[in-house]
Amino acid sequence: MADAQDVPERIRRSRMAESVADELFRNLWTYEDWDSEHLRDTPDRFVRMLRELTTRPDVKWKTFASDSDEMVVVKDIPFSSLCAHHLVPFTGVAHVGYVPNGRICGLSKLARVVHHFAAGLQVQEELTAQIANYLQRGLTWRADEHECDKNHAHREECYDRPPIGVAVMMEAEHLCMSLRGVRVHGSTTTTSKMLGCFADHSRLSTSYRCLETAAS
Repeated sequence: MADAQDVPERIRRSRMAESVADELFRNLWTYEDWDSEHLRDTPDRFVRMLRELTTRPDVKWKTFASDSDEMVVVKDIPFSSLCAHHLVPFTGVAHVGYVPNGRICGLSKLARVVHHFAAGLQVQEELTAQIANYLQRGLTWRADEHECDKNHAHREECYDRPPIGVAVMMEAEHLCMSLRGVRVHGSTTTTSKMLGCFADHSRLSTSYRCLETAAS
């Protein structure tokens, strides 16, 4: 039999989590028969489910050169996440838009970024901001000296080329509100994060209406 130290740390922690879940369930629901066919493997399934819901898929980010400077919007991206406060799901759709500044990304990457950050223990406000900030960084590129000289740009203005704007809106129903507590069934929460031109108050109303129309 292998020594406990030979068992990889991930497996050791997994077994510990399953043992803790089994003890929790048996103490929480003492009236259930935890040796029955239906329940004896439930603690293990519960741990595997949590791991599945909180494992973030990789995002293989890639951008492409483009002269486009018009808004790109992908709407109704479905997502599910776990409420960090109650460990129950909130589900909904995300609407993601940006205005490129020399680089565009594949459309599927926008959905992959949403799914990446949605996996885990989240609150919707922070989730929205994380997606927008990631896209802001991912769509920023560095120009070379030749291009700077060609455009007669100041050196400090040359190298960092962020997108003109990034906007993320998320709409979701939170089961921590519909199944427990106040129990308001069917209500949705909307959050947004606006960067660049979308956050510019002189253009905010027009930009926001464009995104809102695209999401409707």
